[in-house]
Formats: sequence, structure tokens, C-alpha cells
Amino acid sequence: MRGEDFDRRQSLSGRLARWMSDNGDTMRTILVIGIGAGDPEHVTMQAVTALNQVDVFFEVDKGEIKRELIELRAEILRRYVAEPNYRVVRCTDPERARGAEDYVAAVDDWRRRRADVCAEAIQAELDEDGTGAFLVWGDPALYDSTLAVLTDIQARGMVDFDYRVIPGISSLAALTAQHRIPFNQVGRPVQITTGRRLAEGWPDGVDDVAVMLDAREAFQHYTDEELDIYWGAYIGAPDEILISGKLSEVGPRIAAERDRARQRKGWIMDSYLLRRNRDPES
Repeated sequence: MRGEDFDRRQSLSGRLARWMSDNGDTMRTILVIGIGAGDPEHVTMQAVTALNQVDVFFEVDKGEIKRELIELRAEILRRYVAEPNYRVVRCTDPERARGAEDYVAAVDDWRRRRADVCAEAIQAELDEDGTGAFLVWGDPALYDSTLAVLTDIQARGMVDFDYRVIPGISSLAALTAQHRIPFNQVGRPVQITTGRRLAEGWPDGVDDVAVMLDAREAFQHYTDEELDIYWGAYIGAPDEILISGKLSEVGPRIAAERDRARQRKGWIMDSYLLRRNRDPES
């Protein structure tokens, strides 16, 4: 559905417009908008309303290797923004020290340098009464640095603005929907973690573990256990890949598919759910 088709739904913008007006006439506004896992139809009505308020979209450029993601963001704007009077400002993403011995310190340093870049762009490119936005894959609250970066900018007093977060369909929500499964088993908790943490050991007290940011295939540590895996890459995209089954049986296939996909595209965006099935009464 194109942007002009949403003109009759202007009432949806009421709360957002009131919030923006409450910030005063000279306060920059930043919208952090979740845009879903990869399918333009994941974009919510609230996100569409927000997109149509924006003067400047800030885009953190990660280079040619992920040009496809930049093009998909552009398609979302073409599809949903009724009057394309916005500008797109690209910020060069700082290099991150991957493989550093102190992982947390390396991430903190990278986020701080990213905050420097974003603050400079906001100061230079967004009018004092303007509305800017960062488009975030999935949901901004789940393993994404944008909120931490904006908090750091504010804490250091680099540039004045207020911000609002528009939730999105996360890659994990899209993953379980595509596999037609719930996150949890009856009465059981779920843990969301990273591949790095999973490689250190299975979390205590849970049978269902949702995993993101797994560059080193941590699931391979558990192929001898009685686990099911629900894996997906490029969820929602035309070249989406889905594999599920007993981890001991499909683990090697997933590893091979990941390798082929990475070689073909130059990058991979995947997630998975590991499940230890138990009797509900156990």
C-alpha cells in the first residue's frame, strides 16, 4: 500500500503529533522507528505515521557489502511516505575492533565513536525544530545500539533533542511466525541471548533459547543433545531461508547454508530458537 493510501488515516497521528508539540517549538525530535525484519509489509501503521513526520532520515552506512539493506530502506520510504520532502543523510559507521580480548570495552568504544558521528550529523543536518529519524531493523529495543547511542549523546550534552521509539516486528517474532511455533512451551520461560553467550554454556533454568548475533555458529556446541532448532536467515526477504528439525540432524545443513549464503551476499542476518522438549508436567 502506497503512502497516499494512508491520508484518510490521519487520526492515527494524533498521539505522536501531540507528543511532538509538547516538546516545544525549538526542540529537535528524533524518532527511532522499527521497520521489521526484512519484509516491507512488516512496517506497522504506527511506523507509517512516524515516517510521514520526518524531515531527515539518518542512515548509518556500513559500506557496499550491505547495499541491499540500504535499498530496502529506500523502498520502504517510497512505499509509505506520502510526500517525499525528506532528506537522507548517510553517516559512516566507525570500524569496530572485532575479536578484541575485552568484548564489552570494545563495544563501548565503538558505540562512543558512533555517537560522535551521529551527534555531528544531527547537529549539522537537522534544524532546531526539525524531526529526524533512524530506521532500525526489527525492534529497536532488542540487540540494537541506536538507543544506547542516543542516550550517550544526551548524557554527554553533545546536541539537544528529545526522542521517541516506535516498536517494530523483531526478527525473532518473524522467525517463530514463519516456522508457525510459539516462543515458549507451556508454563516455561524463554531466554534471548547472543551466540557468544550461548557458546559459554546453556542458560540455567530454561528449555527454550532464542539466539541472535551468532557469527560463529554456537549451536554446533550442542549437536549431541536432544534439541530441536528453528533457524532462519534473511527473514521476510525474497531469499529467505528456513530450516528446522533435530539439531543433530540438521545442524550440518544449517552450517552449510550459512556459508553459501554469506559467500553469495557478502553478509548474513540470521537467528534461531533452540528447544529442549519436555513433558508439561515435568
